[in-house]
Amino acid sequence: MVGTSLESFDFYLFAYFSAFFVGPLFFDPLGQVGATSVAFLTIAVAFVVRPIGALLFGYMGDRLGRRATLLWTVGIMGVATGLIGLLPTYAQAGWLGAVLLIVLRIAQGLSLGGEWGGSILIATEHSGPVKRAFYAAVPQLGSPVGSILSAVVFLVMTLSLPAEEMVAWGWRIPFLLALPLLAVSLYLRLTISETPVFAGVVAEGRRDRIPFVTMFAKRPVAMVIAIGAALLGIGSYSLMNTYTVNYGVEQLNFDYTELLVATTIGGLLQLVTIPLFGAWANRIGSARVVAWGALGTLLITFPMYALLQFATFPILVGTMIIGGILPTMSWAALGGLMNDLFPDNVRYSALSFAYALAATLSGFVPYLTFGLGAATDFAWWHPGIILAVMSAVTLVAAWVASRRRPEPELATQPESASIAV
Repeated sequence: MVGTSLESFDFYLFAYFSAFFVGPLFFDPLGQVGATSVAFLTIAVAFVVRPIGALLFGYMGDRLGRRATLLWTVGIMGVATGLIGLLPTYAQAGWLGAVLLIVLRIAQGLSLGGEWGGSILIATEHSGPVKRAFYAAVPQLGSPVGSILSAVVFLVMTLSLPAEEMVAWGWRIPFLLALPLLAVSLYLRLTISETPVFAGVVAEGRRDRIPFVTMFAKRPVAMVIAIGAALLGIGSYSLMNTYTVNYGVEQLNFDYTELLVATTIGGLLQLVTIPLFGAWANRIGSARVVAWGALGTLLITFPMYALLQFATFPILVGTMIIGGILPTMSWAALGGLMNDLFPDNVRYSALSFAYALAATLSGFVPYLTFGLGAATDFAWWHPGIILAVMSAVTLVAAWVASRRRPEPELATQPESASIAV
């Protein structure tokens, strides 16, 4: 969970800075609208390459082990994030900085493509079937923790430095923080033992030679279900933490600091709700919890964005809380749902690729929502269209998943293995 939090911090840090610094600093000749659009596309670039990273690290995870693969993913993420803080801006080196920025975003995307599946499996494969849904929810805490940390860093920076100094050099500091955080994460992951499930797969000689081919050949329907089930949990983060923040500043005249405070309050609430939803998934099943979260989000989408137009801070906080807690239900139980869909010898590849492909689609959410807003003169309902579509897709996928039997666990996995660290 701690390692995933640090990876999420690195990744979300860029999302917070993108709309307000990436465009002006690296793509200034494109004009305000063009620079903002390209800034959102730099977010999308990292999502586009995530399926490639999922295939690469999924292969490593199913062949070499969960633990070793996670050391690679966090190492690449930390180094890439730190190097972003050293990039020259357009004023300093022309388009060189923009090109290098895209290269580093690709490296981040490749890393994150293999991170989520491995973190879920480290948790679930150290647990027995009775507690598996709860254990699958624990790594999901990494996303709100990373979001909170990145928001806090940004708030501290903006309150400590004048805007001119923030633009001139202050924006680099948060990215450079990734380097000492990388050392912490590597230390923690070196203390983790390999999972008993993967050890059983190796002992029984069941490692697949080309796991990503096997997962497509033998579990095509499960792949579609997993991608659809993941869409809301990932896409709602892209919508709320990236697009809605920029939309609130540009169109609703909120102060950027107020928006960050509101999203941070929502993130703090998730620290409580994610474990609770994980415990609930133990009782009724992960797929049903995902479905309830998707249904609730679908029902409140348009009323939520209608209220946001009144532009008061209490309404803003309420919107972020309500708009976050229901998708969080789908997010918290996602790992348990996907774990049950695939056999253990191709599970790393399957979870990583399905999640990464859903994340790739979600990476375009800010860009698509911005385009829809521009086409509708930023009508109040335009973000609701995107959120409602994602909710409906996840609802259908989760309902189908709830009708399927979980994959049997072939490797020996005693309940007592849950304490192995």
